[in-house]
Amino acid sequence: MSIWRVLLSIFCPPLAVIDRGCGSIIIVFLLWLCGWVPGVIAALVILNNPKR
Repeated sequence: MSIWRVLLSIFCPPLAVIDRGCGSIIIVFLLWLCGWVPGVIAALVILNNPKR
């Protein structure tokens, strides 16, 4: 995970997970609409997943 991805996940979480698939984008976007912090946390968790 690069520093640019971390910064992008802080400012606009859906754009940070755009290459992880449609499901990840939708989940992060919905959480981001509910509140900024849940969207950022979800994006960081998805980006930190070692399986992908």
